[in-house]
Amino acid sequence: MPCLARYRGTTRSSADPCRRPGAPARHGCDSASATSGLVLRCRRGQLRTRGRQPMTDGLRVAVLGLGGMGQPMAANLIRAGLPTVVWNRRPGPAQQLGAEGAEVANSPADAVRRADVVITMVTDADAVYAIAADQGMLAAMAEGAVWAQMSTIGVAGTERIAQLVGERRPDVVLLDAPVAGSRGPAAQRQLVILASGPEQVRDRVAPVFDALGQRTVWAGPVGAGSRIKLVNNLLLAFLAEGIAEAVALGAALGLDRSAVLGALQGSPLVSPWAAEKLDRIGRDEYGPQYSLALGLKDVKLALREVDVDRFGVAGSLAGQWQRAVDRGLGDEDITVITRALQR
Repeated sequence: MPCLARYRGTTRSSADPCRRPGAPARHGCDSASATSGLVLRCRRGQLRTRGRQPMTDGLRVAVLGLGGMGQPMAANLIRAGLPTVVWNRRPGPAQQLGAEGAEVANSPADAVRRADVVITMVTDADAVYAIAADQGMLAAMAEGAVWAQMSTIGVAGTERIAQLVGERRPDVVLLDAPVAGSRGPAAQRQLVILASGPEQVRDRVAPVFDALGQRTVWAGPVGAGSRIKLVNNLLLAFLAEGIAEAVALGAALGLDRSAVLGALQGSPLVSPWAAEKLDRIGRDEYGPQYSLALGLKDVKLALREVDVDRFGVAGSLAGQWQRAVDRGLGDEDITVITRALQR
């Protein structure tokens, strides 16, 4: 079974990983630590991998799963000029993308038959497995095609999918490539792709990932991307909970909400993401960008991989969010926990 064996190092400059040793510094590159094992693509240009150039001619992409993330991602592929085939369990989102220029498939198998790169973006590992194994996606993929599994399915889920590919289609290249970002960044092409998998296909998928996000972080072999995604989403959960509890504390102390929000906005502690969440809280706007139910799912995925007793705060947060979901708030944005705390 493919598993996380080691991280790929880099000997390039930590200030500019795309610069050759001794060459002058260039602008527009992401930095990377020489010991971090992360390879970051240049913002202005493609990943520099042994002099190869990305191949874009005739690249055909299939996107399976057109929910809050998959639909804007597919739309960006269409806008980038990449021939795109789409499929969704409910036909409405696929038909909307058909009006924008996508080819609409009737089944997962039909969607992937002629695709060079296949993207899955669905709710959980069971949904990924059902599409791939039960609905014929994996069997229908072309020899040598790349499957970019971009759903957040955790470590065990990713290992399950890697085993499926290894046993049934070893001629298909699996990439584990979840994303950092929610619906807004997906629509604005501001996602960060947390990719992992064989180095030899990085240039090949670069035009696809470039159409979806602001940058791609290559983290190592299959499984590393999903691990980093759990780290990212646990931090996000803590940030959301901190915002909610701060606003709720202000209410408990008898402060006017607008005064609390005004004091927090512009604070050096508040990131642009947090500022946008505070603004939505101020308007009592809890429509889902990243739903509480999905946030809870991701925290639980992280806790499954560790000794829960060592991560007491995360466990407490999961319990609180579970109670809010049980009260019917799961389909709202994670910021709805603010409302739950004030009841």
